[in-house]
Amino acid sequence: LLHTIYLMFVFLSTGPTVSGLLVKGEVGQNITVPCFYRVKTEYDITSVCWGRGACPSSKCSRPIIWTDGWRVTEQYHTRYVLKGDLLKGNVSLTILNAQEADSGTYCCRVEIPGLFNDETTNLQVVVERGDRMVFCANDIGLSCFCSAPGSASEASFTVSTWPSVSVSEAPETVS
Repeated sequence: LLHTIYLMFVFLSTGPTVSGLLVKGEVGQNITVPCFYRVKTEYDITSVCWGRGACPSSKCSRPIIWTDGWRVTEQYHTRYVLKGDLLKGNVSLTILNAQEADSGTYCCRVEIPGLFNDETTNLQVVVERGDRMVFCANDIGLSCFCSAPGSASEASFTVSTWPSVSVSEAPETVS
């Protein structure tokens, strides 16, 4: 049985992106971490595990999800799912509602019979806070603009009236 892991390189203008072995996305998005193996016949279908951290010499450390190749057999958190067609070798991991804490190394291990035959891939996931803009206005003509590109320390708050008066400050937290 010959199995090969395939990585899918996806470049999207919006949403999560995969570049080499790096997957980037934003907080709150669903992020898919790609992993594929070749399935020509039903005899090629095999078990796969996903874990946090680099792939060890066997199994998955800090396991997230396991499949026997036909269905998910173990799932350690409901935010980690396999949405691909398992029977065609698509064992890509989807992280639902990604958080910054989801950043780190992920291991995809396709278990191949025999000693040290497993196919492994380590992928780095980076989950970043997205830009947030809030525009508001009320009946008395007060308007405000709030932006938080990157982090709360870069946030600004501007109050404008007629004639234009501007006040800027960096709030401690931005929600």
